[in-house]
Amino acid sequence: MRTLETDEGTTIKVLRGAVAGGIAGAVASFAMDRFQAVVSEFRSSGDDNEISEPATEQAADAVAKQLTGHELPPATKPLAGQSIHYALGVGLGIIYGIAAELRPSSTAGYGTGFGVATATLLDEAAVPAVGLGTAPWHTDLSTNLYSYASHLVFGVTSELVRRQVAGTLRT
Repeated sequence: MRTLETDEGTTIKVLRGAVAGGIAGAVASFAMDRFQAVVSEFRSSGDDNEISEPATEQAADAVAKQLTGHELPPATKPLAGQSIHYALGVGLGIIYGIAAELRPSSTAGYGTGFGVATATLLDEAAVPAVGLGTAPWHTDLSTNLYSYASHLVFGVTSELVRRQVAGTLRT
């Protein structure tokens, strides 16, 4: 039988994990965004045929169509795409933060497992499944490595920030 003390302890862990994870997800989304901006400068080959609309902008456009029946104006797509990117990052951070509080072993690898999982489940599986991107076996190796590197930045940054914030909330 559970005691009130155990339930309160679990509630505190969940709340601490959610707060720490949400903050970590926002910071990690920013770090990932900056990493991608730097790497994109080096990756650009001058071939405009390879440039496609990011999945986050496509997702934002799909949401707008569902809600309003209209596509987003082209000028608003980048900001709408960033909103999707950050909302997803914060949401994933909250889930990770709660998992870290309830099962500390989920942080093994200092966030690398979280980064690999998000790359695999999102970029390599969900994005192609809903038609927002190409299946990983139809893309070149450098694109797949770029996805994993970006999400490793996301995962490790999430863990660095989560640990700091959760530690601060414990004191």
